[in-house]
Amino acid sequence: MLELVTGVAQRFVWAPLLHGRNENLTRERPTVRVRTLYVSGSWPWHAPCIEARQTAMVENARAGKESRTAPGLATSHRDLHRLLEDLPAGAYTCDRDGLITYFNQRALELWGRAPKLNDPLDRFCGSFRLFKADGSAIPHDQCWMALALKTDREYNGHEIVIERPDGQRRTALAHANPIHDKSGKVLGAVNMLVDITARKQAEDVLKVTDRSKNEFLAILAHELRNPLAPIRSAVQILQLNGTRGPESQWALSVIDRQVHQMARLIDDLVDIARVSSNRLELRKERVELAAVLRAAVETSAALLETGGQHFALTAPAEPIHLNADPTRLAQAIANLLNNAAKYTPQGGHIRLDAERRGDQAVVTVRDDGIGIPAEMLSCVFEMFTQGEQSRARAPGGLGIGLTLVKRLVELHGGTVTAHSEGPGAGSAFVIRLPISDEAQLTGPGTRGGDVPSAASSLRILIVDDNRDAADGLAILLHSYGSETRTAYDGLEALQLAEEFRPDVVLLDIGMPKADGREVARRLRREPWGARTCVIAVSGWSNETDRARSRDAGFDHHLVKPLDTAELMRLLVPLGEAARKGKS
Repeated sequence: MLELVTGVAQRFVWAPLLHGRNENLTRERPTVRVRTLYVSGSWPWHAPCIEARQTAMVENARAGKESRTAPGLATSHRDLHRLLEDLPAGAYTCDRDGLITYFNQRALELWGRAPKLNDPLDRFCGSFRLFKADGSAIPHDQCWMALALKTDREYNGHEIVIERPDGQRRTALAHANPIHDKSGKVLGAVNMLVDITARKQAEDVLKVTDRSKNEFLAILAHELRNPLAPIRSAVQILQLNGTRGPESQWALSVIDRQVHQMARLIDDLVDIARVSSNRLELRKERVELAAVLRAAVETSAALLETGGQHFALTAPAEPIHLNADPTRLAQAIANLLNNAAKYTPQGGHIRLDAERRGDQAVVTVRDDGIGIPAEMLSCVFEMFTQGEQSRARAPGGLGIGLTLVKRLVELHGGTVTAHSEGPGAGSAFVIRLPISDEAQLTGPGTRGGDVPSAASSLRILIVDDNRDAADGLAILLHSYGSETRTAYDGLEALQLAEEFRPDVVLLDIGMPKADGREVARRLRREPWGARTCVIAVSGWSNETDRARSRDAGFDHHLVKPLDTAELMRLLVPLGEAARKGKS
């Protein structure tokens, strides 16, 4: 037990307690909590760190108002100064007029220069320049010490930036507290400055690292999407041409599935980066859970079919409405289905069940696959986590699918848990979501059907510096009956658009000579360009990229590899309008 006497009428005791008995300190390492007894009579617990000593100093200084009397004031101040000298933080005191009367060695190290004691020029905080966390300057008569004296209030935990004489800046947390005599009169104040410069620098490094990681993932996704676009177009062209032979059909279906799988993995990479940095925005609406389940099953259908498992869906008997982003929620459930398909052998069973329990919707994905070892259950939702058994017996993945599920479910105010009796016993993942019983049900959006012929009246200009991507998309749209032209850089696109006067321009963003945004702006300045539908087709998918496309004059922003059905939903109304205009 450490006991410091700070005056005749007060006592400061800082006692680390373990198992309720101090003698245990000699036998075990003290790794639990710290308890502090103050002269005011309070006896709180603290984390075993600087917090206890910080709080002790502030509390004892404040408690002086109950114990300081005029005869013992000088002695009390000396004792207080001895206490402050041993603190692992900067500390100084002022009298009631703001004149600095004392500072400890840590304060001197923080400031870089000693202020003048009892000097009006150094009132409140010395002659140092002070700034708030946002960079705005703090006048000396508005610093925390000055405010504590003027308002007789405590100012604890405020971030402050101190500029030293050499120009170096240090960041500290200020704890300014008035000191009173027994009658409650303000005698002065004490300010403790906890140097957090190293912590702030570490936070800045983490922010830069996180930003670099996100930028890398965005570039990686962009570069991976570019070659997928012509592959998907080539597959669809061959399918439209009616390629015969079971081997050829099998090869085409394999390529199509693998392109879809690669696109999904790329999307997961980008999404987990967005969620990790709180940049993923949900577009919530009132949706029926059954519709979300159907969308999830549709997304995972190919993987479930090729895996050869027996799949069953049990939808809720009564409609269950949620306030949710239907796309993101379906994505989370589809990821669980994909996970079950990966780790359940052929002939196994996968179930998707949903029901209402009280005010929650409960969605369960259950399988009788390889199961999860007990030691893995606690970390199965952590990024890049895959058990040795999983890697040995199932196709690989990035190890982020379940992490994304957890983040998406939590963004919806829900929880997800994993359950398994161990290896070979299968597994179950349970999502619990709050049910929405208010508001009007938003009707489903109108979706265009598979009516490629409706786009047959359109003149379409495809612009991409990836020639395979441009040519493949042009051939595909031409097979639907559209009149197409291709350009491979921005300037060529502008020249060809002037001659061709397209109804639609499908425009890549990153191109030589003039990028897609510059091309879009220049097209919009033409009299005929105002009526043209300009669609960005890009490997960049962040919301920032979409916003920049809107600002440049694009009508839509699609992500590579193009989903033909999504493109047709945009083109069909344009084709119908073009036909009516010509009739």
